[in-house]
Amino acid sequence: MSLALTPLPRRVAALTPALPIVAVPALLALPVMPEGAGPADVLSGLVVIYCVIRLLRERRRPLSPVAAVVLGLPVVGLALAAMGALSSEAGLTGLGRYLQTFVLVPAAVLLLLRDRTGFRMVAWSFVGLGLCQGAVGVHQFVTRTGASYQGANIRAVGTFGPHDVMGMATAVSLGLVCAVGIALGRLSVRQRVTAAGCALVLLLPLALSFSRGAWIATVLTCTMQLVLAGFRRALKVAGAAVAAGVILVGGFGVGSALLQQRIDSIAQVADAPDQSVVDRYTLWAAATDIWRQHPLTGVGLKGFPEYRDGHATLALSSGSETDGAGMVYQRQPLLSPHNMYLLVLSEQGLIGLLGLAGSWLALLVCGMRRLLRVRDRGPGLDCGLAACGLLVWLLTDFMYGDIGGPATVLIAVSMGLVAWWALAGEPRADAARVEVREPAEEALAR
Repeated sequence: MSLALTPLPRRVAALTPALPIVAVPALLALPVMPEGAGPADVLSGLVVIYCVIRLLRERRRPLSPVAAVVLGLPVVGLALAAMGALSSEAGLTGLGRYLQTFVLVPAAVLLLLRDRTGFRMVAWSFVGLGLCQGAVGVHQFVTRTGASYQGANIRAVGTFGPHDVMGMATAVSLGLVCAVGIALGRLSVRQRVTAAGCALVLLLPLALSFSRGAWIATVLTCTMQLVLAGFRRALKVAGAAVAAGVILVGGFGVGSALLQQRIDSIAQVADAPDQSVVDRYTLWAAATDIWRQHPLTGVGLKGFPEYRDGHATLALSSGSETDGAGMVYQRQPLLSPHNMYLLVLSEQGLIGLLGLAGSWLALLVCGMRRLLRVRDRGPGLDCGLAACGLLVWLLTDFMYGDIGGPATVLIAVSMGLVAWWALAGEPRADAARVEVREPAEEALAR
C-alpha cells in the first residue's frame, strides 16, 4: 500500500517560500560573534541556494529583464574593484560581501516572496528582532551593563556588543520603520494597533542607543511615511510619538540629560565637535582625497585602510575606544570612512558608485511610483510604506555609516523587500486600484 504525499493547503503553500527569509532576522536575535560569518550570514547564503533549487524545480524564469538590470548594475564596478584590490583574498572577500548585500540576497528575497502576506511576515520579523534587541538594550541601560558611554556602561547595544555599536540601532530602527508602515496601512484594526504600539515601544531603545545617525535617519524616514500616508494620520501618529517621548524621557527621566546633550551635539558638529566627529570629518576628507587620485576605479575593494594614513591629517585619532557589555577595553582601528558613498567612491571609483547608486535610485523611483499608485485605494499600502521607508532609512544612514558587522545581513534582506515592492508584486491590480487579496493574506487578515 503506497502513501501519497498530501499537498499543502494553498494558503500555507503561499507562505512557505518566505519562511527561510523570516529565519534570518530571527537568528540575529541571538548573541553574535565579533568576527567571522555568523549564523544569520550563513543562513542568508543558504537562502540563495534554496531559491536557486526552487527555480530549477518549478522551471521559473529567474528575474524579469528590468529586475535583472536594476539588481545587476553594481556588478561591473564591483568586478573592476575586485581585480584592482591589493590582494586576491581582499578582492574576493569584498566582492562576496557586496554581492551578498546588494545583489544575491535581494534577488533571492524578490524571487521567494509570492504575495503581500509573505512581505508582511518578513516585516513583522524585523519588528520582532527590534523588540528583542531593544529589550536587551534597555536592560543594559538600566543595569549599567551596556557599552561604555561618557565613562558609564549605559549605551544600549543589544547582543551586538561594544565592537558594533550601530548593530542594535540598525535593528531597532528598521523594525520601527516596518512597524510604522504597517500601522499606517489598511489592515485590520488589531494589526495596526499592535504595530503602532510596537513602534512606540521601540522609541526607547532607539534613544538609548545614543546613535545620532540612526536618530536622523529614523526621523526623516518616519516623517516621509506619515506625509505619504495622509495628513490626518500624520497628525495622530506624530501626537502619539511626542506623548510617548514626553512620558519616557520627561516623566520617568530616562537618561534625559544624556539624551539632551547628545541631541545638542548634532547641531554643534561644526562649532565644537567631539573627537568622534573630528575623526569622521578627517576620514571623509581622506576618502575624498583617495578618490581624487584614483577617480574611475578607486583603490580596490578593502583598500581604504591601506591608503588611509597617507591621506589623513594628524587630527585623526589612533582608533575608537570600546568597553563594557561583557568585553574588555580595547581600541578599534578606524578601517572605513563611516560613509557608504565615500567608501564606495574611494574603493570603487565613479564606476562603482554610479552602479550602486544607480541601482538604489532605480529602486527608489520604482518603489515610490508604485506607492503613489496604491496610496488612495489600491492594495498593499502598508507594504509600500514599509519598503520605501526601509530604503530611505538606509540611504540616509549611509551618510553616517557603511556596511560591516553582523547587521549587514539585515540590510541585505531590507534591500530584498524593497526590490520585491519596486520590481514585482501586482502591477495590474495596482494600476486599477482594485483590492485583491491573496489566499494567504485572507487567512492572516481574519
